[in-house]
Amino acid sequence: MAHTKSAGSTANVRDSQPKYRGVKIHDGGRVIAGNIIVRQVGSRVLPGSGVRQGRDFTLYAIHNGFVAFSTKRKQKFNGAIIRKKVVSVTAKPSLSRPV
Repeated sequence: MAHTKSAGSTANVRDSQPKYRGVKIHDGGRVIAGNIIVRQVGSRVLPGSGVRQGRDFTLYAIHNGFVAFSTKRKQKFNGAIIRKKVVSVTAKPSLSRPV
């Protein structure tokens, strides 16, 4: 028999590291080439003009300008119409928000 009481084990103390996903530069923000605009899992936001998508679905600017978010209607394979967000980089800031 043990002389001292054994410490109990627990199964739920492990946690994964944070991934820091989300929009990094919002609508109307200034970007330079290579800046990350959105970190995401899957293609929740689509790349527009001036934006490329990385291997892990990260959206980044390919030239200098201002970020503009918009929506786009897309048709799925089953015929359903959905709205997707699209981010693009334009030469002029959007008129909806002051810079």
